Amino acid sequence: MKKVYVKHHPLYAGKWIYEGFYSAWQSLGYDAQYYTNLSEIEDEDFYLMAIDPDLDSQAIEVFKRSRKTFLFVRPTHFARHWGRHPNFVFDKPKKLISEISVLQNVVKWTFCETDQTEYFSEWGVVETVPLAFDNINYKKQTNKKFEYDVCFVGGWADNGFDEKRRIITSWMRPFINSKLKCGFFVNRGVSHEFESLLISNSKVAINLHDAYQQELGLDTNERTFKSLGMNGLLVSDNVYQIEKYFSSSIVTNSPEEMLNKVISYVRMDDDERQKIKQKNISFVCKNHTYVNRVKQFLEHSI
Repeated sequence: MKKVYVKHHPLYAGKWIYEGFYSAWQSLGYDAQYYTNLSEIEDEDFYLMAIDPDLDSQAIEVFKRSRKTFLFVRPTHFARHWGRHPNFVFDKPKKLISEISVLQNVVKWTFCETDQTEYFSEWGVVETVPLAFDNINYKKQTNKKFEYDVCFVGGWADNGFDEKRRIITSWMRPFINSKLKCGFFVNRGVSHEFESLLISNSKVAINLHDAYQQELGLDTNERTFKSLGMNGLLVSDNVYQIEKYFSSSIVTNSPEEMLNKVISYVRMDDDERQKIKQKNISFVCKNHTYVNRVKQFLEHSI
């Protein structure tokens, strides 16, 4: 059985993203294992999912021993004030980039649309691999106790500038007096099961992005995929990547328009709403799961 090492990412969104990849590798018959430090890896024949904070001279040697390394990279520079925060910039010596570039078994990738930006240019060829729906750990379930008109699960996700709090507060304000039954859970630390039940049984799901995503539009969050994968109806703030991959989804530039779009879905005939849901759920489960992403890695047709 081929072995693959996946970076253990215990916090925030990275926890769910890399858990999704881990489960996908396992479902395809690989011996998936988490690693914390690359020094733990002593094998000579393995696949590796690494991220750029791992990079040092030792990392290069581990990469060389791998069958193939899929290295997640961040931009070498970034727009506006976000470039001052470590979440948004590569802060290792630039010579490491040149050392990695000559390794033929290393595939560099990111969530962002790299053809739309120069932020990754110093890395050379960087593949775009968007996030996905974790259909292994998230299952669609039926439960009348979770039948809300509209749902949202998320957190402030402070990136150092506390922008997400203001975004969520302003976009949810119009819903307060809307008389809709809103299942909004922000910073509540809800379980996978609770979130699955909420998204599965609500009539509509909404999505909100970080400020840099709203402005640049280069990537979308995991909520996009699990909302469409379990609920099937999504109204989101407008980012380019959603429009690129989900042309039939409803995107908007204003909180008031988001509310109106949600109301139109809630008032829609049940059969008509279910037809739209099933079409979108089928599309995501066929094309945008973490299993799809792993297959793309293995075929290197990304």
